[in-house]
Formats: sequence, structure tokens, C-alpha cells
Amino acid sequence: MNINKIKKMSGNKYKIYIDDDIFDTYDDVIIENNLLYKKNIDKELYNKILLETNFYNVYYKTVKYIMKKRRSEKEVIIYLNKFDIAEFDKNKIIDKLKSINLINDKEYCKAYINDRLYIYKEGINKIRKDLIKQNIDINIIESELKNIDTVFVKEKLKKIVLKKINSNNKYSNQYLRQKIINEMTNMGYEKETIIDILNENIKDDNEILKNEFNKIYNKLKQKYNGFDLENKVRQKLLIKGFKLECVNSLLEEKKED
Repeated sequence: MNINKIKKMSGNKYKIYIDDDIFDTYDDVIIENNLLYKKNIDKELYNKILLETNFYNVYYKTVKYIMKKRRSEKEVIIYLNKFDIAEFDKNKIIDKLKSINLINDKEYCKAYINDRLYIYKEGINKIRKDLIKQNIDINIIESELKNIDTVFVKEKLKKIVLKKINSNNKYSNQYLRQKIINEMTNMGYEKETIIDILNENIKDDNEILKNEFNKIYNKLKQKYNGFDLENKVRQKLLIKGFKLECVNSLLEEKKED
């Protein structure tokens, strides 16, 4: 088989003309097989060139995939499973990428923790859980998590909780507390720390109850009266977590007006 022409393309690609066949390949294939100095090749070498070209097609697509965003080894393995290449070649690509530090689970772990802490505002428990799902070695995870400034994490949590408390204008303290605890534990924060912040900062909800009562009462009295009105108002406020005795007390005050 005759190599009629080898043409340099952009980047690390070449166009190679072998008899009536024309295809793109890579400088890795050209160099590894010394093709610039060969005019004729046999069928065995031709097949080898095709296989290696396919290998580097997948390899450079994977490099591009990683360059967009740092990936864990597990993510790269899942990506490689999309391609029709042998398991041996997949492992070879993984090893090659590790050798040039494009796959480095320790660095991935460090970057992931920073993103989740500073951008997504997640807590340590969720970060740990998600890293374990990525098959990152638990020793790497715990080693990197130890570097987190726990004072910073608590202050960040406090800001989130205070914002939720201060923006509350319709729920009881009991309802609000449970809502915040559920949301923050789902985000990966320690329940005990959340409760401590709530205990220090949550205020009496009498004013909120009065405002909600008046708003709901004035709206519903246009449709209901008497027992039906009282019952509807009571139901609405109990759903928001306000205590029955407090609601009944306001209803009694309305009767006296």
C-alpha cells in the first residue's frame, strides 16, 4: 500500500492519503509509526494506523471534555463508556491522563470542595456524600475536609438562617424552625449547629400571627361568616404552624369587637 501524501492540518492533526483512502490522523500516530519517512506500508501497519487513529480520536475528545471542567476519574470512565473502544484502551487513556495530571482525584476533591462551599453554599455533610458518590478515596476526602475553616462554615450558615428568619412574615416560629432545619440539613449542615443559631436568633412570632390573622380574616369574611369563618381562619393559621390557643384568643377578640 502506497502513502501518496501526508498533509499537516491545524493543531496536532494530519491528513493522510493511502492509495484511494483519505483520513485524518494525529501527530502521535505519524511519529510513533515513523510515517513521514515511509512510502509503502503493509496491511498490518495500515490496520494499526486505523486503530491508533481511533484511539487518539477518543483520547483527544476526552482531553477536551476534561479541559472544560475538572473531572473525577469516575466521570472520565463514564464518559469513555460512550465510545466503542476496548477496555484495554480505556485503561490506557486513563493512565495517560493521570500521567499528565489531567486526572487527579486529590486536586478534583479540593476544587469540588471550594466550589460547593463558596459558590453553591453547601455544608460539609453533603459535600462528603457527593464526593463518595464520585468514588473519591475516603482518605482523600477526609484529608481535604479537615482543611475547611469551620468558623467560616458556621458564619455562612448563620447568614443563610438569619436571612430566612428575617424574611419570614407569615409562618409561626415552630413551622419556620422545622422548615429551616429540614432545608439546611439537606444542604449538608449539622443539625445541632442549625438549632443553636435558631435558638439564638429566632424571635417571638406574636406580631406575625396578628398580621396573618388580620390578612386571612379580612379575605375570608367576604365569603364566610360565623362558625364557618372562624373554622376557615383557624385551619389556615394552624397549617402555618401557629398554636391553637393563640388563634382562638384572636378569634375571641374579634367577637368582642
